[in-house]
Amino acid sequence: MNQGKYVFSQLMSVISHNDFNSCVSRYKGDFKTKDFTCWKQFLCMAFGQLTHRESLSDTILCLAANKEKLYHLGIGRSISKSTLSKANENRNWRIYFDFALLLIAQAKKLYADENLLDIPLKQNVFAVDATVVDLCLSIFPWATFRKTKAALKIHAQLNLKNSIPELVVITAASVHELKFLDFIHFEPDSIYIFDRGYIDYPRLYRLHKAEAYFIIRGRGRLRFIRQYSLTVDKNRGVMHDQIVKIKNFYPHKSYPEKLRRIVFMDVEKKKIEFLTNNFDLPAAQIAQLYKNRWMIELFFKWIKQHLKIKSYWGHSENAVKCQIWIAISVYVLVAIVKKQLNLTQTLYEILQILSINIFDKMPINQLFDETLQTNFKELNNNQLRIFD
Repeated sequence: MNQGKYVFSQLMSVISHNDFNSCVSRYKGDFKTKDFTCWKQFLCMAFGQLTHRESLSDTILCLAANKEKLYHLGIGRSISKSTLSKANENRNWRIYFDFALLLIAQAKKLYADENLLDIPLKQNVFAVDATVVDLCLSIFPWATFRKTKAALKIHAQLNLKNSIPELVVITAASVHELKFLDFIHFEPDSIYIFDRGYIDYPRLYRLHKAEAYFIIRGRGRLRFIRQYSLTVDKNRGVMHDQIVKIKNFYPHKSYPEKLRRIVFMDVEKKKIEFLTNNFDLPAAQIAQLYKNRWMIELFFKWIKQHLKIKSYWGHSENAVKCQIWIAISVYVLVAIVKKQLNLTQTLYEILQILSINIFDKMPINQLFDETLQTNFKELNNNQLRIFD
C-alpha cells in the first residue's frame, strides 16, 4: 500500500478490479451508464459504512465537504443524493452479493490456518443461525412478517475457527430458518452446530449422508431407545452419554440410524441435552463446541452495531440488499487487511481508527503502530469483539 494515497484508497486497492468488474458484467450493471458506475456506487456506500454515516444524505454531505479529494478516492466529481439513491434502487443487488462471496473466498484462504476455538480440531466447525431485523411495514411493504410488522431475516453460516461467514442469505422474516439448510453444501468431515430451532430429521439425515457431523440442542421431548451408555466424567458436567435410536414414528422414519445423546449440566445447574452423529469426540468437547456457537450471535450483534444495517438508506428490496451486501463486503475487506498486515487490534478498533483517519495519507500499517496508539481508547469497553 503506497505512501501518498489516502487511507480509503489504500483500503480499496486491496480489491481486485477484475473480480469486481466480472460481477458487474455478469448482471450488466454499467449498461447505459455515463459516469456513475457500479464501482463508484460501491465506493460511496463503503465510504458511508467506514465513516459511520447515519443516512444517504449524511454520506453525500460528507463527500461534498471533501469534493477536492474525491478524484483521488476514485469517485471523481461530487454526486447528488438522487444519483446514489437511484443506483441503489435500480442496480442488481446480486452484483454485490457475488462480490461479497469472492471476498469471503479470499478471506477463507488467508484464515485457513486460524483457530479461534479453544479446542484443537483439524476439520472446519460451522455455526448456523439467523437474526431478524425489524422494519416499518408502511415503508417496507415487501418485507412481509406479520399483519402489522415488516422485517428481514439474515441467515448465516459462520466458520467458528476464523469468524469468516461461509454463506449468508437474506429473506423476508416469514421464511423459516430451516429453509436455509437447503442452500448449504455440507462439507464431509466438517462439524455443523445448530440451535434446537433447526431440528428437522430429514435435513439432519441429509447432512449425515453427506459424511458431515452435526451438534444440535435437543428439545427435551424426544422419545428414544437407549442401546448403551458410555462412561461419563460428572466433574466436567457430563451427566449422560448415550447411544440411542429415535422411538417417535415419523422422526425414526426420517432418521433411522443411531444417534448420540449427551446431557450436560452447566455452571448454573441447568441441564442441556445435545444430539449428535459424532461418536468420536469426548462428550465435554461436544458441549464446549456448542458453547462456541454463540460466536455467531456475536457476529450478528457486531455487524448491527458497527456497520449500518439497522438504519437503511433505501426503501426497496433491491436497495436494502445492496446496502447489506456492501456492509458484509466491508466487514470481510477489513478482516482481509487485518490478516495481510498482521494487525493485532480488534476489528472494532481497526474500524474506529480507519473512520477518523480516512483522509490521511499515512500508510495503513503505520496507523496501527503502538507508538501512535497511546491515546486511543475504545469508546465502550463492553463492545463485542471479533478477531481478538
